[in-house]
Amino acid sequence: MPEAFKHVETQEIRGVEVSVAIPSAEQANRHFGVDLDERNLQAIWLRIRNSTDFTFWHLRTALDMDIYSADEVARMFASQYRDTSLDGLRQHLRDESLRVRVPAQTETEGFVFVPKVYGGRYVDIRLLQDIYEVAVLREADTAATASDKMPVELEMRFEYTIPLPDGMFDFEGLNEAQQHANQKPAIVTREALRAALEGLSCCSADAAGDGNGDPLNIVIVASGENILHSLARAGWSFTHRITLKSVTTLVGAALSNKPYPVAPVSDLFLFGRKQDFALQRPRANITQRNHMRLWLAPFRYESKSVWVGQISRDIGIKLTSKSTTPTTHIIDPEVDLAREYLLQSLLSGGFVDMFGFVAGATAATPEDPAYNLVGDPYFSDGRRLVVFLSPHPKPYSAVRSLMWERSDGAISEGQSPAAADKTKSLHRADDALPQ
Repeated sequence: MPEAFKHVETQEIRGVEVSVAIPSAEQANRHFGVDLDERNLQAIWLRIRNSTDFTFWHLRTALDMDIYSADEVARMFASQYRDTSLDGLRQHLRDESLRVRVPAQTETEGFVFVPKVYGGRYVDIRLLQDIYEVAVLREADTAATASDKMPVELEMRFEYTIPLPDGMFDFEGLNEAQQHANQKPAIVTREALRAALEGLSCCSADAAGDGNGDPLNIVIVASGENILHSLARAGWSFTHRITLKSVTTLVGAALSNKPYPVAPVSDLFLFGRKQDFALQRPRANITQRNHMRLWLAPFRYESKSVWVGQISRDIGIKLTSKSTTPTTHIIDPEVDLAREYLLQSLLSGGFVDMFGFVAGATAATPEDPAYNLVGDPYFSDGRRLVVFLSPHPKPYSAVRSLMWERSDGAISEGQSPAAADKTKSLHRADDALPQ
């Protein structure tokens, strides 16, 4: 079966090799004899080659908490089969399922069944050493006093970001290398990078380069592959390009109050082109989502790509004649809260190497707001979040500050004087509250 896959990704750690592939809907249909896509399911193929002397267990819930059993999948197709045929399907799905126990010096392969995702999938494979074997080894080594002689439970983690193109996603047209070919020489100092970021336009624009759209309030320093990997791990979804099909689906989802997790975003412009790609964190309702647009900047920092972006939270939807689509989302006016959400989603996953803030976006207050191209008001401290992504998970204790500017702090910006008593100084009444 794996020979038919377009993409099989393999990693090896300390004698354990894990290969992963996700068959297309057509491949899965041919292999299982049922249309998993119709039931909003996806099959993930795994092969685990354990060359160690230890038994491991596959922690299936790390892959997806909503993982399906073979019998559960078979029952979804009960209406299409007679009892005897359903028994055959059930047994076939059981036989194709990946075993959870991986003995020492063995190779095992099979499928797991999970809810379908679109555009790309973050696959988290965790293997835990058999705790019973660990206990046996410890009892056999009770005389040992040196900690390095004591057996330790092993946990191995293999992480993959698998693209799932369907011809409609904006990231499919991304050619980072080609755009780099025409770039200026790389910036090599942090202060030069800061000056370049502060010198950018305050906001995105329309196709003609006119007007101020949503504020450019984020910068990510990393390769495109690292961005897609980190944001997919943090739960961000890819987006469809604007086509007749995607717009029709978007309108239908809005009218029926249903989700559309890869819904397109309207085009905004920077550097003379629309966003290179966009991502989103949708809620169950299409009218509500966090979304961001990213553009590859015409300069690099050392060997890293610089991505300038815009992030905001959609809180509603409205008809408009000011957009390339008949409807547009209404943004939460407190745009700094969406900026903070991105930072926290990356920090909580351990994806940040260092971060800080620079000036350059539009500063505005609730009393005197700024407006985007479709007339939505917003307020902000006018700073851009700058994040350097880490290629490997990092604890917060290892994250560094760029030591540039500091954020005023979301939420407080939108509060009235009536909220002042929610935060009190622990010093004497005549002491100033620390900033």
